[in-house]
Amino acid sequence: MGDLWQVTLVSPPYTVLTYERPSHFPAMTPGLRVIVPLGRSHRMGVVVGPAREAPSGVEIKPLIWPLELTPILDEDYLDVADNLASRQMASVGRILEILLPRGLRTAAVTFRVDRHVAGRDLPGMVRPSELSRFSPKDLSALMELWLAGRMRVRVNAKREAEERFVSLVSDPPWAVRPNAKRQLRILEHLLDNGPQSLFALKHSLGEWAPDTAAKMEGRGLVALGELTADRLAEVDEGPGRCGEAEPPTYDLTPEQRQTLAELSATMDNGGGAHLVHGVTGSGKTVLYLEMIRASLERGRSVILLAPEVALACKLYRNVLTHFPGQRTIFYHGYQSPKKRERTFIGVAREQGPVIVVGTRSALFLPVRELGMVVMDEEHDESFKQEDRLAYHAKEVAWYRVERSGGLLVLGSATPDVKTFHAARNGAIPLSTLRERVGDAVLPEVKLVDIGSLSSGQAFAPETVKALRETVKAGGQAIVMLNRRGYAPLMYCLDCGETVRCPECEVGMTYHKGRERVVCHYCGLSYAYPLLCPKCGGSNYVPMGEGTERLEERLVEALPEGTGILRLDSDATRRQERMEEILSAFGRGEAQVLVGTQMISKGHHFPGVTLVIVADGDLGLNLPDYRSAERTFQLLVQVAGRAGRGDRPGRVLIQTRNPGHPIWNDVLSGDYPAFFEREIGRRKLFGYPPFSRLALIRISYPADCKNGPAALSAFKRVLEQYKGGLGVTVLGPAPAPLSMLRGRRRFNCLLKGGDWGALRTLFAHAAQANSDPKQVRISLDLDPLTTL
Repeated sequence: MGDLWQVTLVSPPYTVLTYERPSHFPAMTPGLRVIVPLGRSHRMGVVVGPAREAPSGVEIKPLIWPLELTPILDEDYLDVADNLASRQMASVGRILEILLPRGLRTAAVTFRVDRHVAGRDLPGMVRPSELSRFSPKDLSALMELWLAGRMRVRVNAKREAEERFVSLVSDPPWAVRPNAKRQLRILEHLLDNGPQSLFALKHSLGEWAPDTAAKMEGRGLVALGELTADRLAEVDEGPGRCGEAEPPTYDLTPEQRQTLAELSATMDNGGGAHLVHGVTGSGKTVLYLEMIRASLERGRSVILLAPEVALACKLYRNVLTHFPGQRTIFYHGYQSPKKRERTFIGVAREQGPVIVVGTRSALFLPVRELGMVVMDEEHDESFKQEDRLAYHAKEVAWYRVERSGGLLVLGSATPDVKTFHAARNGAIPLSTLRERVGDAVLPEVKLVDIGSLSSGQAFAPETVKALRETVKAGGQAIVMLNRRGYAPLMYCLDCGETVRCPECEVGMTYHKGRERVVCHYCGLSYAYPLLCPKCGGSNYVPMGEGTERLEERLVEALPEGTGILRLDSDATRRQERMEEILSAFGRGEAQVLVGTQMISKGHHFPGVTLVIVADGDLGLNLPDYRSAERTFQLLVQVAGRAGRGDRPGRVLIQTRNPGHPIWNDVLSGDYPAFFEREIGRRKLFGYPPFSRLALIRISYPADCKNGPAALSAFKRVLEQYKGGLGVTVLGPAPAPLSMLRGRRRFNCLLKGGDWGALRTLFAHAAQANSDPKQVRISLDLDPLTTL
């Protein structure tokens, strides 16, 4: 038997199989992507290492062809994938399928060949399935061309065409005939889901979608090609932009100098995590930049992460300005697959240190010699992914820097309670910035009791007065309501029913600008006006407030001509629209910005002197042990947008429950006081960090006959094994969102002393699933939400 190697498949069944290296192959290295035979087809796989011996009773087949001259994945990267697989109880192949950009995990490729070599004519194009029919002599000749760079891989043209993205060009209403139903379906789908590839459109809407989208491009309704966010990044990199500007100078405050010395000490003493707890406006970004400089001077690369694209774009510009000429890469999940593939390969081929700026997915770029990872706003829930692969970027970042001996900088004005607990206990170093830089001071925060307001009033008289005074004085104001749309419920006056989604059994939100009612969980929407499905009437009244309706209230309350902008996911479906809104407000083109929690994070508007929270109670009483932490973080963060310039700021928080104990900490912005109260409550009830939590999610179609029996089987297995593992089990019980997209949903909360016991109990439950095609079961370690 020849040279044997193990290859993990990055498509179903995700198995690790043993193959033989053909004699014409070059030397093998783990991390190399290869084409391998599987049954009558061929697949893409990643070489994970040599095989000690051939499996008994199995025919060993030879590898077909490599997909690169040198591996784009190194040993460290494979180790990260293996760690994630162990943590999530998944196969390494499944993990690699999720982490690799689409074009780097497909076997649908062709090889372009220089046609003539050494007097022998070879085909100009070769498919993987044809290579097995070549003679050993021709294969050797092809390999010579491959090694000389004269045989190149290309993803099949059809697949490349399907990778093009379709993006909205304008917001609704659109100039489309009412009977152009296919065009309207595409426009609504893009508005609900953001830019989509032609492949995704075809998969979601039908075979007709790509052709219809192409016709719509000619009418100026959509754009095909690179995403708008890509084009924004390219403008930033262009001549005369940040890359050619002179690096700005600044004087560090005593607190910043002390923190910088402490961060440098952690970096020099073997690395590890370091928490920077600094109030809003205390200059944490400057510290990140200084530590980036220190890492580059040591010849080591840096990954700088932000929770959202808008914040990542801002940090990217800062890096370009401070490090002109340095190789800097912008990476996030909204970029086109082709761009992500180019970036992925480019990072793997880099010889010197690089700076990567992006959102959580940037953490999976194959950065060599990783010296530092920075997580700005480390508390933000956007760093946790729950679909496909449930992971937290903080855990992956910790593992990466632990392997590389690098530094993990965690920065926030309102740290995650578990992170702060670790710092307080001495597990990680803690640096504190208590004051804002320059002459700026923290704003005054005040509660406004709205318990006596009628249902038709959104603002208390005191709030309206403060808004008018701010506008009259030439200041700017931010108004936050963490609920988008016009009204969260539409109430039928004839029969008393509300419009509910038939797929999710939740109320549908009215969006006035779109003239539709929309389910915010599955995206189902109906044109409005509509007839009541119960009584047939059309006499509806909107109930509750969303940002769209709040914008109307502001127009009514403020002097005519006051500029008002809205920033929420409805107003920013087009990627460039967010930039337009933020830039316009930053230039002072509007005096009021109303929006959801999107306006609370990281934005620096020196002209803002007033921040209003329209409903401070929203989210405070959710059935989740983190609800108080989330509310405190959100309110302190949005309050931090006020008074960042040379004029003092103030914050008004409207509440119907002014006696809640959380308000004392919010009013003072006293994170340590909040932490002491919260950590005491968690210790009392045994919540993290005093326990380990896992959530098992179980779902099946609403019409699935085997579903209830499968649920009962899960419960029996959990009861059987929980005692021996020392795990407390709550459930299975209907999830707060008991139906979603036509599937019945159940949650089972596991509480134990270590992750191993929780994983083992989940493994027993998963093995008891007799109908995996219909009944889905998944594990979420340390869940951020139980909805």
